[in-house]
Amino acid sequence: MNHMPIKPLAGAHVRQPTRRALAKMATREKILVSARDLFAEKGYERATIRDIAAAAGMSTGAVFASFTDKSELFQEILSTRIDRLAETMAAGGAEGDIDTALLNVFVKAYELSAADLPLLQAAVSVAWTQDQGQDLQRRGVRQKLVGAIATVFERAVADGQLIRTTPSEMLAEMLWDLFLAGFRVSAHGSLPLDAMRQRTREHINVVLAGFRAK
Repeated sequence: MNHMPIKPLAGAHVRQPTRRALAKMATREKILVSARDLFAEKGYERATIRDIAAAAGMSTGAVFASFTDKSELFQEILSTRIDRLAETMAAGGAEGDIDTALLNVFVKAYELSAADLPLLQAAVSVAWTQDQGQDLQRRGVRQKLVGAIATVFERAVADGQLIRTTPSEMLAEMLWDLFLAGFRVSAHGSLPLDAMRQRTREHINVVLAGFRAK
């Protein structure tokens, strides 16, 4: 006998989160908010679990009930920020010719990163430690951001704006590294946004010079 698959009835009851589950979610979010602020203020090394618990108004045991250790806590905060940055960059590069799209990608990255500079600085310091740096690599942090740029290159090749002689990922990595070098200068206050924009535009022109369709 053949049995027809049973489909849920319209308006069927959907199990809602229990009060306990909602409380755990709220606690976790409160810890993340407090930890993010402290990492930005003190850096990764100086911000302790005790500090984070105190800022969240709870015990260290409550923090450890939600996160294994400080590293896991920081990685979750950073992953959320990286996903947001990658999405913002992708949205910036969704329209326009290759020059306009790439410039929009980097301007969006600059604006979002500058607004979150203390946390970014903490992430850079963490990336230099062996264990944390390897964890960031496993999570594909760089690949997410470079991928947002590579997508713009792929669209430009498909549109006939660029010729395909070099992998898009390689070009994207070159431009991202150039952007980071300029961003470090800007982060110290010696390069205003307009100058940063012009510098990025010049870098784009140099990198694309040999790949433009005739």
